[in-house]
Amino acid sequence: MADEIDRANDQAQYLLDLALQSRRRAPSNRVSAEFCDDCDDPIPLLRRQTIVGCQTCVDCQGLREARR
Repeated sequence: MADEIDRANDQAQYLLDLALQSRRRAPSNRVSAEFCDDCDDPIPLLRRQTIVGCQTCVDCQGLREARR
């Protein structure tokens, strides 16, 4: 019984490691949106270059984070 549990834990840890590894790589492959998903205002170029993969303007991102 312990062997099955050890294998399940090993597999869970392996899948977690894969997910974390792909999440670390993901931002470099993502393209920032030109317009905010929430308000459709243009996202400033500096924000798009600094926050790779951003989808919202600063104001809307602040609202999203405040809701959490």
